[in-house]
This record gives sequence, structure tokens and C-alpha cells, in this order.
Amino acid sequence: MADITLSSAVRANLNTLQQTASFMSDVQNKLATGKKVNSALDNPNSFFTASGLQSRANDLGTLLDDMGQSVQTIKAADEGISAITKLVESAKAKANQALQTGSQYERKQFAAQYNELLTQIEDVAKDSSYKGKNLLAGTGNDLTTIFNEDNTSKLSVSAVDYTDTTLSTGLNLSDLVEGTGGATNFDLRGGTAVINLTDGTTFLNSSSVLSTATAISTTADITGYAGTGGAAVSGTTTTAGQTVQNLVDNLNGVAGVRAEYDESTGNLTISSNNEFRLSDRAANSTTSSLTNIDTAAFSTTSTLVDSAGFKVGDTLTLTDGNNYELGSFEVTSSTKVSDLVDFIDDFQGVTASKGANGRISVTSETDLTLASTRDGATNTDFNTTTLGSNGSSATISAVADSGFATDNDINKSISRLNNALSNLRSQASNFGTNLSIVENRQDFTKNLINTLEEGAGKLTLADTNEEGANLLALQTRQSLASTSLSFASQADQNVLRLF
Repeated sequence: MADITLSSAVRANLNTLQQTASFMSDVQNKLATGKKVNSALDNPNSFFTASGLQSRANDLGTLLDDMGQSVQTIKAADEGISAITKLVESAKAKANQALQTGSQYERKQFAAQYNELLTQIEDVAKDSSYKGKNLLAGTGNDLTTIFNEDNTSKLSVSAVDYTDTTLSTGLNLSDLVEGTGGATNFDLRGGTAVINLTDGTTFLNSSSVLSTATAISTTADITGYAGTGGAAVSGTTTTAGQTVQNLVDNLNGVAGVRAEYDESTGNLTISSNNEFRLSDRAANSTTSSLTNIDTAAFSTTSTLVDSAGFKVGDTLTLTDGNNYELGSFEVTSSTKVSDLVDFIDDFQGVTASKGANGRISVTSETDLTLASTRDGATNTDFNTTTLGSNGSSATISAVADSGFATDNDINKSISRLNNALSNLRSQASNFGTNLSIVENRQDFTKNLINTLEEGAGKLTLADTNEEGANLLALQTRQSLASTSLSFASQADQNVLRLF
């Protein structure tokens, strides 16, 4: 190519075309990449400054992702607190329901429901995690959120532990004792004897002197004895010269013995829960007895009034340890043992059954008392197993009462629940503040990233409108240069025509 010679005009036009082509290549590259600075060769200062801005934007973008995950972790904890708050409010409602009833059995059921709610609170706390981080699960779950590239700006969120409601640093709510019931039994035995009191021609009335009765062989004292050959029962002795009514009153004053006198028939009816004997001798002689009463165990079909413990008109009342009346019924002449068993067995939390030897067995989930009243007063003949004792009721003391057994117990639970609600509201506020901080920093970081990328773009991005105009101008220049080169070539050709 060195042997080829070009005229100065052609060479000048050729150089112009080459320069224009180089400019067009640069402009086309800017339009293709959208950048006016693609490497350090284009503009070292702008290139490295933009690279620094873009690197910081990328670092903040990574932190922005972490902030987003922190927001979700705090939201998960807040959702857990909201659910736990509702459960605590439900537990408080159960306590208030228990306070509105005096029934120990119903309170025991509410205590069991209360405990189930506490279990659910712990389960909700355990399930409030996000990507393995749980702000409601205590130790090892603290959350740290970094806001800048050099870790000098950060937020730490301390975890609380609601997975165990008993913790004093948490909700401080313990399971209630649901209560363990107890059992008892009482014997139903009885026997009856009748002594006819007459002076030989007419029946004695209540005010008649006992010594006028033909059935009484002497005028000695009349004494009651516990069983054949047993010891004298205190209070039964009626001295000579006293009346029929005195004897009736003395007999009725002994627990487990009932006496009634019918003036129209002269019959003195004596009922006893245990073996009993009346003697008209000063000494305890079995050969001088007015009457002997042998008792037998009752069956389910036995009539209650056959025992001294029951009398027509007696009222049996079933109450629990809070003196809450479960129910009552009145004894009639036809009331049977089975009726009594059915009455006791009819109530929730109480079971009753008739066993051998006249024994009624009763179990109860709560404290229980079966009491009898007679003529408006305590019936001391009821449930007497030893002659002369004062057993006026059958009672069951539960092994352990429920945590809601008394009003005081319930009020203590309500107080603890109020404290737990206060704790939850305070913690929710704390999480809310932390969430607001992270979200604000998240928005700030987004805007800062945009600012950094915009600044980097101003240093490196091309103005497509300007570069498009440049390309059109260069295309025009190229076209003109091509035409000029053609003219220059034609001039050289005109010289050749001279030859």
C-alpha cells in the first residue's frame, strides 16, 4: 500500500471520513449501552465516583432486604401477642363466670377451661416464629437490625418468653388446681318396737304417769341400754312418777332413737338405728326388758322412716363446700332407700350407690354435705352409726379443692390476669415502636439508594436525545465527506483526460 499515492484532497477527505466513522462508533456505543462513561478510559473521575456510589447503593440494598425480614419477624411477634391477649381475656371471662356462680362443681369446670386457655397461650407463643426467630420465645431470640454499611447504626429488639406462662418475667400465670374429689359412706340400718301403754281398761295419755301402765312391772326407773347387755345410754332414764311424755322426750333426746306416742292406740313406737333395749329395772337385767330392738341393714326397697334417722317431713339437703345448695327433697312415708340414692346421684360431679350391709357410698368431685333437718332444726338422728353420737350429716372433704373454689381464689386469679394484660399491652407497644423504627429506616434506605443510583447515573448515563442528534449530525457529515471525496477523485480523473 506504500506504493499507492493519494492526492492531498483525497487524503484530506479520507481522514475526515475515518474520523467521522470513529465518532459515529462512539455515539452508537453510548446509545446502545445508555452510558456515556462505560470504562475508566472514558472518564476516570466520573467512572470511579459512580462506581463508589453504586457499590454503596448495592450494600444498602442488601441491608434493605434484612430490614424487610426484621419487619416480618416483628409482625409475627405482634400477631402472636394479639392472639395471646384474646386468650388472656377469655381466661379472665372464665374467672368472672366462676365468680358468678357459687357451685364448686361449676367452678371446677371453669378452672379446667382456664388451664386449657393457658396451654393455648403457650402454644401460640411457640408458633409465633419467622424464619427460625421468635421474639416470644425468650433467650436466644433477640433481634438485631443493621441500618448502615459499617454497622454503626443498628436496632436491637429484646425477646420475651411467653412459652411458659408461669415465668415471673412473662405473664406470671400458673395453672389452677383442678381439684380432686373425695368419698364417704353412711349406713342405713333400723329397727322398730311397739309398747302398748294401758292401765288395764284405757290407753294412757301423754300426761299419764308411767307407773300406771300395766306393761311396766315395777315403779323403778326406766332406762335405755345400747344393745342386749350393753351400757346405759345417758339421758334415757325416766324416774318413777314421771309421765309418758317425759319418757318420749328422753328417748327423742338420744341421737339415733326416735319415739312417738299415739294416745288413740296407746302405742309407744320406738325406732332405733342400732340395737336398743328398754328396761324397767334399776339394774341392767336382760330378763326385765320392756322391749328389745334388733336392727337390720336396709335394702334399696326399704322405707327410710323405718330408721330413726328419718321421719315424715324431714328435709334432706345437698350442699357443696361453698354452702351452695344442689337440691333438697322431703321424706314421705313411702320414700325408699333407692329414692335417696337417686336423689344424690342426680347431680353433676356426684355419684351414689347402694352397697351391702345397708351402706350408701357417695363420691364427689367437690366438698359435699348431705344434711337433714327436722321440724326446722338439725336432725341429730340422721346418719348415726353409734348410739348416742351426734351425727347430723354425711360429709365429703375433697382431697384438693379447685383453684376457683372460693371468691378469694378467683379474685386473685383475676388480679394476675389484669397484670398479664398490662404486660401484653406494654410489650405490644414496645414491638410497635420497634416496628415503626425499622419501617422508617427501611423507607429512608430505599430513598437513599435511589439518590445514590441517581447520582451515579448523572455521572455515567448518556443523554439519548443529545447522542441521537450527534449521530444524525455525524451521518450528515459522513454523507458530505463521501461526496467531497467523490469530487476530489473526479478532479484527479479530469487530469488524466488531458492525456
